[in-house]
Amino acid sequence: MNRRRRSHYLLEAGWRADNAIQGLGRSHRTNQASAPVFRPVTTNVIGERRFISTIARRLDSLGALTRGQRQTGGNGIFEAKDNLESNYAEHALYELFRQIYQGRFFEVPLGTFEQMTGLSLTSHEGGMKIDLPPLRQFLNRLLALRIDMQNIIFERFELLLSQQIEAAIAAGVYEMGVETLRAERFNVESQETVYTHADTGSVTNYLKIERVQKNNIRTAQEMVEFAVKYQGRFMVNEKGIAAVTIPTHSIFDAEGGVVPRVLLVRPQKETRVIVEQLNSSTWRQVSADTFVAAWSTEVDTLPKFTTDYLHLVTGILLPIWKILPQHSSRVFRLQTSDGQKILGRVVNAHDIQTVREQLGLRNQVLSPEELVKLVLNQRYTQQLPGGITLRRSFIASEPRIELVNAISLAERLLAVGCFTEIINWQKRVFIPVSDKAPAILAAVIEILG
Repeated sequence: MNRRRRSHYLLEAGWRADNAIQGLGRSHRTNQASAPVFRPVTTNVIGERRFISTIARRLDSLGALTRGQRQTGGNGIFEAKDNLESNYAEHALYELFRQIYQGRFFEVPLGTFEQMTGLSLTSHEGGMKIDLPPLRQFLNRLLALRIDMQNIIFERFELLLSQQIEAAIAAGVYEMGVETLRAERFNVESQETVYTHADTGSVTNYLKIERVQKNNIRTAQEMVEFAVKYQGRFMVNEKGIAAVTIPTHSIFDAEGGVVPRVLLVRPQKETRVIVEQLNSSTWRQVSADTFVAAWSTEVDTLPKFTTDYLHLVTGILLPIWKILPQHSSRVFRLQTSDGQKILGRVVNAHDIQTVREQLGLRNQVLSPEELVKLVLNQRYTQQLPGGITLRRSFIASEPRIELVNAISLAERLLAVGCFTEIINWQKRVFIPVSDKAPAILAAVIEILG
């Protein structure tokens, strides 16, 4: 009996997404040794993405209906940008139309675009239309264009779509349905009942959960192989910090010009950097041996585990839905170390204090450890007593923990471990970014309190 893993190649997906999905399902067999690998195949005709997109959208919908989480429908076949009919694609299309109308898409003038596609972007009054052509119509008209023009327009559209998704992920508002979290362990640090339904007795709880994750830190040799595979460059800055840069998608400036970027990969962080800014910084290309030495030195000092905190609202949510932030409605599913299964609406860092106050939890504040992590990692700001603001600031491209409006208490703050620095002729107060930061912050809060 042949028990080798099967590969299903999808050629010429066609207009009927339901037929394609049905065909994919036929590759599964009862008691199979392993699930098949699906490989959708396209040519260099960009318009074919129209058909693949329809399948991606249907699989997203299928995942939402059958499992309650959209990312499960495609089983990893498609990425977010493959669904060309999402809300992010709608926003990308609007930006594309605006660039064409304003003359910022130099390769495709407005008159040429309207003539080629038959899509009108100009209103009778001479301005840009409010009711612009819908996304599906745009994608269908794209198929009728010459291959070279398809590629030009679609490449710009895809870059704009990538920007939309990247911005949503960075802001922590990217919607993926129910997201299943995994970590070394989850522990419920506190649980507070904030609402009880009078008739059913169902409750709403506010949970603070400690999450411990193992840091996935690649060795220097793994990074060398990574750089070779993705045509990367070895970089080291003036502080001896190592990184690998690989090509990534570009962005557009206000005039519609393409701004090239690279992905800067460090041991625990990845950031997209404009090439011009990278060239004017202290990052310099080095040999593989120099890179390996710098990367290994940094990796040896990094902790093996990272601890952070999640804030979830669980239980009956409809009665308090309006209290929760409307700009983001992410939902997490997880299982704690003692076996408790939790499904809850996420409260983002920026909204923690506001939500707690609206739920009647005014008396409790975040711990110093949590405040430090939120400020450094999620741009969280906290109002402290005496009109002082705790925030993250960047000095010479490095993050710092700053105490704003605290100069009048500088002497007392220096005594507990803070430091001052004159920047642009103004003295500013900072908490050192180190393992001692939580203890110093706790002392600062005691002084202010």
